[in-house]
Amino acid sequence: MTCKGEAPNPDQPDSYRLPLRWDRTITLALYRLCLSGRPGPDRVLPILMYHSVSPDAEPGVAAYYRLCTSPTRFEAHMEALKARGYVGVTLSEGLQWLNTGTLAWPDARPAQPVAITFDDGFQDLYTAAWPVLQRLGFRATAYLPTAFIGETRRTFQPRGASGGVGVVGRPCLTWSEVKELAAAGIEMGGHTVTHPELPRLSWPEIEQEIRQCKDTLDQQLGTPVRSFAHPYAFPQERPDYVARITELLQAAGFDSAVTTRVGRVRRTTHRLVLCRLPVNDADDPTLLTAKLTGAYDWVGTVQRFVRFLKLRFRGPAPATAAAAPKATNPFVAPPNRG
Repeated sequence: MTCKGEAPNPDQPDSYRLPLRWDRTITLALYRLCLSGRPGPDRVLPILMYHSVSPDAEPGVAAYYRLCTSPTRFEAHMEALKARGYVGVTLSEGLQWLNTGTLAWPDARPAQPVAITFDDGFQDLYTAAWPVLQRLGFRATAYLPTAFIGETRRTFQPRGASGGVGVVGRPCLTWSEVKELAAAGIEMGGHTVTHPELPRLSWPEIEQEIRQCKDTLDQQLGTPVRSFAHPYAFPQERPDYVARITELLQAAGFDSAVTTRVGRVRRTTHRLVLCRLPVNDADDPTLLTAKLTGAYDWVGTVQRFVRFLKLRFRGPAPATAAAAPKATNPFVAPPNRG
């Protein structure tokens, strides 16, 4: 399902610039009618997916596909989490809680963990997001494409053809900033070397992107990284691709991997194809809360079905690693960018 937004009116205050979008309307209706935050019988881990924390309005980009969250909105998100009894954790901490029901945390009060993740290693994680997380006592996981992290400042130049125009050329973290964040409790993970569309590469190229990324991070940080983020939309409609990529990740030493699939994580979810909840500047605290409680999970189901239909009737996109004669699973990844 493609969510189309309308252009904001610059004469209106910021609080009224929320785009008109069907996913928001349906989600809030579900949240208010039947999903008002009542806990279920099983533990569920929401994983939030952020990219850039910056005031870039991304004009012309539909609300669902935006990759930027303004510093003001991000702070409102984190404050809302705190007020509703959530605690921001790394992915590894969240998965440990999901498995055991316990959370090693300095604060003894009961809390529902939410894993906070950032893709692409932008500098504004250090300058805009981290001060807010630190003030609230939250932690997070950052996924780094290592070609764009250097001793001096580099910019994001993704190899993938569908890279977002608004984030290409954005400054990325330096290794000194990465090490400072890691020492302060931010978990680092791999996001390939050059941020390519992996299904379009050969398997030797895919393996190189995975292993070289991990080797660089391990060497720079002095400790093994265990989590990975798949770039771009994850082709879960391709069981052969899923099986091979998870084998490569395991062989490289990764224990978990996040995707752009929409939804929340349960104990039965495969740890190398974890779903997340996309978040950006178009999400006010009410919509964010609805997403956390499960009212947004339907989006993943709709989008998986739409992608299945496209693959069934159009055939697979030109690819080396992921070409297949037909779709075999209607539950596929949503088309948002990672």
